[in-house]
Amino acid sequence: MELRIDKLTKTYPNGVRALDNLSLEIGTGMFGLLGPNGAGKSTLMRTIATLQQPDNGEITFDGANVLAQPMALRYQLGYLPQAFGVYPRMSADRLLDYLASLKGISSRQERKTLIDYCLEVTNLTGVRKKHVSGYSGGMKQRFGIAQLLLNKPKLIIVDEPTAGLDPAERQRFLNILREISTENIVIFSTHIVDDIKDLCTDMAIMNNGRLLQHTHPEAAIADLSGQVWTTNIPRELLPQTTATHLVLSSAYNRDNSLRVRVWSKQQPSPDFVAAPPNLEDVYFAALGQEEGGVIV
Repeated sequence: MELRIDKLTKTYPNGVRALDNLSLEIGTGMFGLLGPNGAGKSTLMRTIATLQQPDNGEITFDGANVLAQPMALRYQLGYLPQAFGVYPRMSADRLLDYLASLKGISSRQERKTLIDYCLEVTNLTGVRKKHVSGYSGGMKQRFGIAQLLLNKPKLIIVDEPTAGLDPAERQRFLNILREISTENIVIFSTHIVDDIKDLCTDMAIMNNGRLLQHTHPEAAIADLSGQVWTTNIPRELLPQTTATHLVLSSAYNRDNSLRVRVWSKQQPSPDFVAAPPNLEDVYFAALGQEEGGVIV
């Protein structure tokens, strides 16, 4: 399977250019789309999901023209947006049965079999009779995965799904995504670097509607080898340091000094020592170079 995005552009009536000639190819597995809020990730997700039309460009899935034949994709699509509503007094069982009917599954027995499977995969079997509106945030997100699995999708899109989840729920949610990505294309949009680090084998970084980098996490980290440097500075020197270096991150030490990490192809000064790069460095280096500035 392959999803191909070719030269997509989208400008909203207020003048915001959310997609700027963006091209991308995505294959089977977990694909991480990383970028800050406002980067255009949600616009791209909604466009792929055929919820809005781009101004220009093409999208093909397994060779089919998605924009010309949106229903052909929708039969194979599972979509979990940033926020979704549920009926207030319906159990998971009843709501999934209703949604399965809307998706064209007319056989009661087939719906039951699918619902049993979806609840088991998302570890919600024990709370299937409870009202979904009373679920915790993490349980609702897992229910979101359950409903998108009803039509056995080949393309799954999840947009900022871990925001607001506690660490335990976040890990449960990520484990579910990892399991279902083995035979499908799963596009995982987030601004949280840790979501990508242990989950995705392929990734892209975007900002201001543009694709900055398309790579594999391990390769991206290896490419930064010898280009990340760190030193301790008094906190009052941070503005001066950010004016002269591309600062990737800074963190307080116990004595209230700052440990700063900077990107540079050469040692910035004898005060800096080389540091092993990580995926967060990759992300901030890409953003900092694209914006021509620094990230603190």
